[in-house]
Amino acid sequence: MNDPIVDEVRRIHDVHAVRFNYDPDAICRDIKKQEKKSGLKFVSYGPRRTEPRRAPPAPGASTKLAGYSIVPEAIFPVEPKR
Repeated sequence: MNDPIVDEVRRIHDVHAVRFNYDPDAICRDIKKQEKKSGLKFVSYGPRRTEPRRAPPAPGASTKLAGYSIVPEAIFPVEPKR
C-alpha cells in the first residue's frame, strides 16, 4: 500500500541525504543551519531526569518511612500514631 505523502517525504529525505553522502552528522549540521537561517524559534529539551531505582526493603524490614507506607497497596499517607 503506497501513501503519496509518505512517498514524497521519503523522496525529499533521500535527496537531502544524498547531498551529504548519507553522513548523519553533516545532515544534522545542515538542518541546524537551516533552522538558524529561518529566523524561527525552535525548542530543544534536555534529557529527562529520572530518579534512581531503589532496592526493595529487606525481608522483615519496616515498611514505614517518615509516616508513609511503602507497600504497593497503600497510596495515601499513614496517620502517625499518637
